Formats: sequence, C-alpha cells, structure tokens
Amino acid sequence: MELLKRFSKEYSLFAALLAFVGIHYFEHMLEATTAGNLVGFGILFAVIVYAAMAVAHHAEMLAEKFGEPYGTLILTMSAVIVEIVIIVIMMMHAHNPELARDTIYSAVMLDINGLLGLAAIIGGLKYGEQPYNVDSTNSYLSMLLVAIGIAMVLPEFIDPAYHQRFMLFNVLVFVLLYIIFTRVQLKSHRYFFEYKAPESSPPCKEGEECEPHAPISGWYHGVNLVVSIVIIGVLAEMLSLFMDNTLEAFGLPAVIGAVSVAVISAAPELITAVRAAVDNRMQTVINIALGASLATVLLTIPAVIVVSYFLGLELNLSLTPVQTMLLALTLLVSMVNFNDGETNMLEGFLHVILFVVFVFLLFV
Repeated sequence: MELLKRFSKEYSLFAALLAFVGIHYFEHMLEATTAGNLVGFGILFAVIVYAAMAVAHHAEMLAEKFGEPYGTLILTMSAVIVEIVIIVIMMMHAHNPELARDTIYSAVMLDINGLLGLAAIIGGLKYGEQPYNVDSTNSYLSMLLVAIGIAMVLPEFIDPAYHQRFMLFNVLVFVLLYIIFTRVQLKSHRYFFEYKAPESSPPCKEGEECEPHAPISGWYHGVNLVVSIVIIGVLAEMLSLFMDNTLEAFGLPAVIGAVSVAVISAAPELITAVRAAVDNRMQTVINIALGASLATVLLTIPAVIVVSYFLGLELNLSLTPVQTMLLALTLLVSMVNFNDGETNMLEGFLHVILFVVFVFLLFV
C-alpha cells in the first residue's frame, strides 16, 4: 500500500504517458502544419525535460544512499544513457552523420562552461570562494584532453581509407579508458574525488531535535530511474520528427537539434549542480560537470560507433575548426582556473562567456 502511495506521486510518469497518447493520436494532424510541429515539439520537449528531472531526483536519492563518488557517478551515467538513447534514435531517423559529434561537443560546452560556470557564479556570490579537491580536476581534464584528442581531432590527420578501422579501434580504447578511470575513481584513488571540509557543521542547530531520515529504497528509486530513461527514449523518437520539421520550416541549422539533445541530457545534472553550489558543495559540482563531460565522450562515442557500424549509418566525429578552437579554449581556461582548489565568481564568469560565444556561433 505504501509503495502504491509513493508511486502515485510520480507525476512525470503520468505526464509522459499522457503526452505519448495525446501526441500519438494527433501526430499526423500536428506534423501537417508549422504551428502543429511547434506545438508537438514544445510539448514533447517540456515533458522530456520533466522526465529528466525525475531522473535527477531518483539519482540524487541513490547518491544519498550510496555516498560519493558513487552518487555523482550514478547521476552522470543516467544522463549519458539518456543522451545515448536520444542520439541513436535521432541518428536512425534523421540520418545526420554529424549529429553525434555536434551533440557531444554541445554537451561538453554545456557541462563545463554553462553548468560549471553558472554554479561557480552562484557559489561565488554566496560564499566568495568554494573549495574542492584539485586532484579531481586534474584527473578529469587530462582524461578529457586525451579522449577528445584521440576521437575528435586525430581523425582529421588520418587517411580517410582508415577512418572506420580507427573508429572501431577507438571503441576498445575508450572502453578500456572508462574501466580504468572508474576503478581509479571508485577504488584506488577514491579520495581524489572527495573533499572534506576542515570543520563540518553539526547536522542540527543547537536546541533542535534531528528528525530521523526516512530509509531510502534502492530498488524503488533504481526501477523508477530505469523506467524514466525508457520513457524518455520513447518520447525522443516522437520528438525527432517534430524537431526535424521545425528546423526545416524555420531554416535553422541542424546543430540546434544536437544542442536540444544536450540540454535534455544535462537537465538532471544542472538542477543537482545548482543545488550543490548553493549548499557550498563545489566538489559535487566538479564531479558532475567534468564527470558528465568525460562520461559523454568515453561512453557516447563507442555507443554511436557500434550502432552506426551495425546499422550502416554514416558517422563523422571530426570537429570543425571552430569547434576545435572553442573546445581548446575551454580546456585551456579550465586548466588555468581549476588548479588552485578553489572556485570564485570570476572563474565562473569566464566560462559563462565562453558558453555565450558557443551559443552565438550556432547561428553564424
């Protein structure tokens, strides 16, 4: 009975089912007009983001149950799975060889410059400076440099006749990299990704009684997490149709679709990161932003390579010169900013400026 009562409060699931039935019934009517495509796209996008927030909630509960760095690993893995599902579905529908590349690029820019920059500004305004473990940023950034360089820059210098062979080789390399990094993060060097404040505040104020924390059900939140991801995948298939029609009707670049995918997948992370910044938990923000970027590169790239290979889809992961330059700037500024163990408002502002430039260049 208690389980049914808790499940009845999963409003995002009911909203998703309602949107699926409604859009499916009126699909042909909506796709016939520009206004209908906008309505269909707007409803599905809003519902998918709402479902992504449910993913964030259940991931946060699991994070609280299992602690760091398992918590942020669960959250970033959930977001990356959402991203992979949407990318694969849209690749099959749109046959856009650059979709995966543009989505991965957009996700990294959104996570590092948008999410991390915003969190640093919010935390800087409230606390001045926020400490974190500098070993974590060094580890993340070095892995990002290697992974992005191998998969998205190096192909430009390789004979096109060997591109497919090189991409299949990258699948093995990236799986190995992710296994090793995860082992380092969770086992041998777990302390790299944790930060313990010199003085921790007491859980209760003086004179107040602490309320006992309700037990967290790993099974309940785990199942709902998986169900929410599946629902997002189903709705994403419908979204792709309205997105393509809308972009074509307004003459917008196809990269906008890739940014939309990145926004959907980053929604859970953004919510959690802002909350962490407000609570002066910058280490959590670092783990989410840089961890999500790394997981996106190390997991999404092998996934789309395998899918494109078996389905016979064309795939291009090579960055454009503009994308290469902006990513290089982002990583260079990150290495300069995140080498002292403290973030501040100025560092956040610099990353937000880079994000604004990224958005501007989408339309140039």
